[in-house]
Amino acid sequence: MIEWLREEYHRPAKPAPAPTIELSGRTLPIALNRHPRAKRLTLRLAPDGSAVRITLPRWCRSADAVAFAAVRREWLEAQLAKVPAAADPVARGTIRYRGDELGIRWAEDAPRKPALEERAIVLGGPRDTLPHRLQRWLESEAVRLMRADLAHYCARAGLAAPDLRLTRAQRRWGSCSSKGVVRVNWRLVQAPDPIRRSVVAHETAHLVHFDHSPDFHALLRDIYEDDLAGADGWLKAHGRGLYADFG
Repeated sequence: MIEWLREEYHRPAKPAPAPTIELSGRTLPIALNRHPRAKRLTLRLAPDGSAVRITLPRWCRSADAVAFAAVRREWLEAQLAKVPAAADPVARGTIRYRGDELGIRWAEDAPRKPALEERAIVLGGPRDTLPHRLQRWLESEAVRLMRADLAHYCARAGLAAPDLRLTRAQRRWGSCSSKGVVRVNWRLVQAPDPIRRSVVAHETAHLVHFDHSPDFHALLRDIYEDDLAGADGWLKAHGRGLYADFG
């Protein structure tokens, strides 16, 4: 009896189940992120609609964060309704590239590596790996184009071009680290050129001003040759749609 009690006493407690919330007939997980500098609760819906994300201060109880999401259910459902339905570009027969729609031309005897032809991407190889290889091709194009963009804007700002890396972040289009590494979301290769370039210019300006001060905005206006407000508006209106393919 004593041994049994000892086993019960030392048995580890089962982890609490992850919190969830019902939104428009769907059950979504709630991801809680405790941030050391957070002073209040911040609620977001993942861009692909797969989860509700809450950033909370260290002192905040998890139960209070979950209750906060429940209070904002109507707002979350409205955001969920804006999320584009996941799409299969192979079934559709096109992929988005630089603001255009490229036809997908598959031929059994064509090379496995995708090749860009006039308004079409041509490739062979196994059909079941087409989505993966098409995404890899888009990512390689993103690197090529964004490195050229970064070199261009760094030259305009009088800087040496730093390293560029792709990111698959679901909320941020770009970032610049304190070590000068610029990261840009690969999905921007699907957007029109001025949209992608506005993000690269934005991160270039952060190489000089690591904030959003008036000096930062002045430099960004100086190096970016197109319509900044228009690019920001496009991302707000259409940015979520870039997550529909290759989800």
